[in-house]
Amino acid sequence: MSTDRNSPFRTKSVEQSIRDTEEPEHALRKSLSSWDLMVFGVGVIIGTGIFVLTGKVAKENAGPATALAFVAAGIVCGLAALCYAEFASTVPVAGSAYTFSYASIGELPAWIIGWDLVLEFALGTAVVAVGWSGYVRSLMDNAGIHLPAALSGPDVPGGTFDLLAFLLVLVLTVVLVIGVKLSARITAIVVAIKVTVVLIVIIAGLFFITGSNYKPFIPEAVPQEGGAGFDAPLVQLLFGYEPTNFGVMGIFTAASVVFFAFIGFDVVATAAEETKMPQRDMPRGILGSLLICTVLYVAVSLVVTGMQHYTELSVSAPLADAFKSAGHPVYGGIISFGAAVGLTTVCMILLLGQTRVFFAMSRDGLLPRFFSRTHPRFRTPYRPTILLGVIIAVVAGFTSINELATLVNIGTLFAFVVVALGVIILRRTRPDLHRSFRTPWVPFVPILSIAASVWLMLNLPAETWLRFVVWMVIGIAVYFLYGRKHSRLGLGEGVGLHPHHEER
Repeated sequence: MSTDRNSPFRTKSVEQSIRDTEEPEHALRKSLSSWDLMVFGVGVIIGTGIFVLTGKVAKENAGPATALAFVAAGIVCGLAALCYAEFASTVPVAGSAYTFSYASIGELPAWIIGWDLVLEFALGTAVVAVGWSGYVRSLMDNAGIHLPAALSGPDVPGGTFDLLAFLLVLVLTVVLVIGVKLSARITAIVVAIKVTVVLIVIIAGLFFITGSNYKPFIPEAVPQEGGAGFDAPLVQLLFGYEPTNFGVMGIFTAASVVFFAFIGFDVVATAAEETKMPQRDMPRGILGSLLICTVLYVAVSLVVTGMQHYTELSVSAPLADAFKSAGHPVYGGIISFGAAVGLTTVCMILLLGQTRVFFAMSRDGLLPRFFSRTHPRFRTPYRPTILLGVIIAVVAGFTSINELATLVNIGTLFAFVVVALGVIILRRTRPDLHRSFRTPWVPFVPILSIAASVWLMLNLPAETWLRFVVWMVIGIAVYFLYGRKHSRLGLGEGVGLHPHHEER
């Protein structure tokens, strides 16, 4: 940490971060309640994870013990959520982990985490848009409407451009420009539909459970296949530890996969500046949405593995196919509809999160200040929203992004590590700050959060780490070529770690 204006580890005081949100041209409208935040959280968390990953992980990694994998991943996210809740209520400023790092660790680490989040949310939005397109094409096919192969995306034979994914991102961009409260209303309607579909799966599925399908609950461990070279998990290359499928350790292998299903609760923190009472509402929104989703995930995984033996589960559409195998195909159609509707909000909230991080970095001068002007009428960061919306729409339209999905996982886990570290540092350097929500048992909980996140990161393929490092190296180059020279903190526009330390 440093108050030296020329140091890449110079920190921006919490007070200065909050003052920057009050500049009229760069201020966001405060319109969200704790209910809106919880709806946002549930809206972005429940997506492909619950509709697709449940069957894949049960069949390939953990069997009926997939429920325990969801619990393990939920605990990792819960530890991180406690750290996020303290920061988001203490520093209620757009930018999430980026802003928190700037206040605690320094400008260069903040830039790195911001650069990481921009990639995470961009890829997340594009991956989900492509998934949404697949569900909608499936529903259209059932209705006898067929898109030409050329407009069905690179994942379809003969396809070159995914028209549906492209259009979805453009429409959501317009919605976000018009206003975050409108986004919240649309999200509330869609989340109601999505949660209803999940509850239908749980309640209807209870009547088709066969006890013998749970035996064995934790299948016997088998070595993972095909983990050679850069496809192997990093932990295997570094320490020779070979992760297993099934068995007790298979639960943790599964947890590193189903972690993708929890991504999103951290996006709630990016809306801190647009919240009416962030000190009270942020912890409720973050922790409440995470708890609701963990309970739903565990229930769905128990129902699905009880309806159909894990060895027979489908990987592409496990929930719908489990009902078909029980002789109730109607439920399959309802689930496909719920998935298609549900992925809409996931896309929108990831895009919202990304634009807020980009906006915060621009307001600090680390990216061109042109992007930090809010719309004179809607008070939304319309310039980065339009720029990023168009770029992501094109990426979603032309790219087969399945292999990049793991980059979203590593980016999120890296953010968790930085936020937990930031909580420990800020407790030491600014014990005087008023904290309406305090992470319990500091530093034990943040250290546990760091350890759990690093363990899940080590279970990701080495190839993912390589791509991640390349993106980070590009980011560091951009910082030293542009960001460091244009930083408002470096230029003396609001410096200092503490009011008493500010340079005169």
